[in-house]
Amino acid sequence: MPGWIAMTVNMDELDLIRPAISPRQPDLNTVPALLDGLGQSVAQRARRGRRPRTTTCSTPWRLLSGGRVVYEQPRYVVIPDSVFNHLAHHRGQLTVYLRLKGALVPAISGPTADEPL
Repeated sequence: MPGWIAMTVNMDELDLIRPAISPRQPDLNTVPALLDGLGQSVAQRARRGRRPRTTTCSTPWRLLSGGRVVYEQPRYVVIPDSVFNHLAHHRGQLTVYLRLKGALVPAISGPTADEPL
C-alpha cells in the first residue's frame, strides 16, 4: 500500500483481474522490512520527480475489474480519497484484529482505551 501513490501518479489505470504489471510483493513480515519497503516506495516516487505536474494530477485514473471501469476520478481526488482513506480503513481493521488477539492497541491519533488518561 505504501507504493499506491507512485502507482496512481505513474499509471493511468489498474485492472484487478488482469493487471498490466505483476507487482512483486516484498516480504514485509518484520518492522525493519516494513520500514525498508516504505523507504523504497518513497525513493521510487522521488526518482520520478519531486511533484507530479498539475496536468498529471488533473487527468483521470481508473480502477478496472476485467476491463470494466469500477472507479474513475482525477488523480488529485484518487490520492486522498482512495489511497489515504483506504490506508485508514486498513489501520482500523488492524486495531480490531489486535483487540481480538488480546493485544494492546497503540495510540494512532490520540489516546486509546488501553492507555490511562
